[in-house]
Amino acid sequence: MVPDTYLLSFIALSAMATFLTRALPFLLFSRQADHPLLQFLGRYLPPVLMVLLVIYALKTPLVSGEGLVQSVLALLTVVGLHLLLRNALVSILGGTFCYMWLVQTLMPLG
Repeated sequence: MVPDTYLLSFIALSAMATFLTRALPFLLFSRQADHPLLQFLGRYLPPVLMVLLVIYALKTPLVSGEGLVQSVLALLTVVGLHLLLRNALVSILGGTFCYMWLVQTLMPLG
């Protein structure tokens, strides 16, 4: 069976666009890596984004009260694991597991 050329061209174009959006900043700004603005953004943007993600994740539980206990316990699990192990992947997976376990087994939402 002959593959659909439209589908293959769409996949190739999507892959190329994705690659270019990832590689282009490195190619364009390689000579200005020591620019103070880029150093500032590199230092402060990741923590700010993490705080925004936490606020977004807790927005619904804080407003409606629905799932607040599960969310706070999962957040405390993430913080505790990260302080203990200093591994972001383990912290995120542990918090996700804790939240899903609480929601599915011990304390249903509501």
